[in-house]
Amino acid sequence: MLRSKGGGARAKDPKKALKRVLRIVFGERKKQLVFIAAAIVISSFSIVYSSSFLGKFIDDFVTPLIGVENPDWHPVVMALAQFAAVVSVSVVFNYFLSRMMACISQDTLYDIRVKMFEKMESLPISYFDQHQHGEIMSRFSNDTDTLNQFISHSLVQLMQAGFTLIMVFVAMVMNSLLLTAVVLVFAFLTIRASTSIAKRSGKQFAATQENLASVNGFIEEMMNGQRIIKVFCHEGKSKADFGNLNENLRVTMTKANTLANIMGPVTMNIGNIQYVVLVVVGAVAVILSGGHTVGYTIGALAAFLQLARSFSNNINQISQQMNMVLLALAGAERIFELMDEESETDDGYVMLVNSIEDENGNVTECESRTGSWAWKHPHHDGSPVTYTPLRGDIVMHDVDFGYVPDKTVLHDISLYAKPGQKIAFVGSTGAGKTTITNLLNRFYDIQDGKIRFDGININKIKKADLRHSLGMILQDTNLFTGTIRDNIRFGKLDASDEEVISAARLANAHDFIMMMPDGYDTKLTNNGESLSQGQRQLIAIARAAIANPPVLVMDEATSSIDTHTEALVQGGMDKLMANRTVFVIAHRLSTVRNSDAIMVLDHGRIIERGTHEQLIAEHGVYYQLYTGAVELE
Repeated sequence: MLRSKGGGARAKDPKKALKRVLRIVFGERKKQLVFIAAAIVISSFSIVYSSSFLGKFIDDFVTPLIGVENPDWHPVVMALAQFAAVVSVSVVFNYFLSRMMACISQDTLYDIRVKMFEKMESLPISYFDQHQHGEIMSRFSNDTDTLNQFISHSLVQLMQAGFTLIMVFVAMVMNSLLLTAVVLVFAFLTIRASTSIAKRSGKQFAATQENLASVNGFIEEMMNGQRIIKVFCHEGKSKADFGNLNENLRVTMTKANTLANIMGPVTMNIGNIQYVVLVVVGAVAVILSGGHTVGYTIGALAAFLQLARSFSNNINQISQQMNMVLLALAGAERIFELMDEESETDDGYVMLVNSIEDENGNVTECESRTGSWAWKHPHHDGSPVTYTPLRGDIVMHDVDFGYVPDKTVLHDISLYAKPGQKIAFVGSTGAGKTTITNLLNRFYDIQDGKIRFDGININKIKKADLRHSLGMILQDTNLFTGTIRDNIRFGKLDASDEEVISAARLANAHDFIMMMPDGYDTKLTNNGESLSQGQRQLIAIARAAIANPPVLVMDEATSSIDTHTEALVQGGMDKLMANRTVFVIAHRLSTVRNSDAIMVLDHGRIIERGTHEQLIAEHGVYYQLYTGAVELE
């Protein structure tokens, strides 16, 4: 089973990830950023004002009224009204700030998911061969969820806490340099402790995201293979493997959360000690000054204690949020790893266009659909554009290929398929049959040699146009969530209902479709689990029929169909294969007898080629395979 490390081998750079997240969040939201900054300033000012108001209220309003028989409460009421107005404005701005950040976070996550999906659609097949599907899904779900929490909650709290620290510090300096020095000493201790803990927890949070992706990938793999697991009684081994992965996740998550939970008590207790020290020092200063020296009144001390509490609380808040920041940045790095993967390159310039041919045989491009196609070939030397009719003439010349550079799996493959010919590949598993058909689609690029389509090197043809000209019916059929009609129309999105029914009749799928509860509108889910394997294959054949490509690749297309159904389908298959180039991979050698040429492969080489009769007469490997002297693996 594939075990992917995702992008784990790459160097991690949380600072770079943070800058990139901030660019995504605020890069195109200048107006919202102005409001956010204003709301943060007002909120921070409200906190400083509240603390300063307490001291002024005690010294200027409460103390003068002590012992007065008929006090004038008007100044007190006015002061409280002013205080209430400032706090109310702050509450209103905080409310709209919370709503705005919720909208921004969802818009940002929407954009990120769209970009991730667009990137996923642009990646080469090799990427999905090397990564577990569950691990990729984890980036869309778990990693984006952590990023959402950061943007919607942690980010604005960090910004508020940071700006509040600055304003509170200025207010403390203006109030008392001595007590501010005491606060700075404890602030240094708090920062050192939180930084040390955050550095250790950050590694554990990153490992947690990686291990969570591994667990999700394993679960997805096991769910897809439940039938195989049951058949081979593999439940025990699956449980053991899952237990190991789950244990790794438990260990890293426990360490990460333990460190995260330690940070709060550590910083809070440092703050409590700071508060006691400030009370003692401040009280001594008030007593020594006799309560008359500026900056050392009882009200000023009370105000400073509030400011100091606010200062330490904001440091604690930043420390607490650092855990969420580290977790979110670990997820962001994995998201950006996917978004930064190299897209499938396409340097082709030959395009497939609708064409029309005049009485003199000249081919020209036509904007409307004509049913005829041609390769539009611009020339870099300035020669006029040429049009080559799409016929399905395939030539492979001395092709070498390996999935990895140091291991060649195809050696000197040379063959040709004229329009309308049926070419069959036979051989044991791993001989290279499917690999050859993958090269025709340019799912992978060859390392040496040439592949020509209608005389044009396929490297010069745009990949999308090349694939439009090829149809594939694979052994493993993928049906998508939607109606049967939608799944057949997958081969031609603008196909009419009549074309859908015609393709289904051609594949002999119409009768069983009409027996379904809603006919062609029957909803399929979970890869068409409500259908038999043979019925799913018939829909795949109908999907290829409606695409009507000049070249058809059939990779064990009838392997999942019983002999009776295969006989029913064979007539439709013959119609489907008529007048088009067909490549067939089959273990049932009876299905390739009528091929124009049969290629026998062994370890990536063509060891025999010819018609059925010619190969039987040679009494070679094909003869042994056909007569049962050698079994296909």
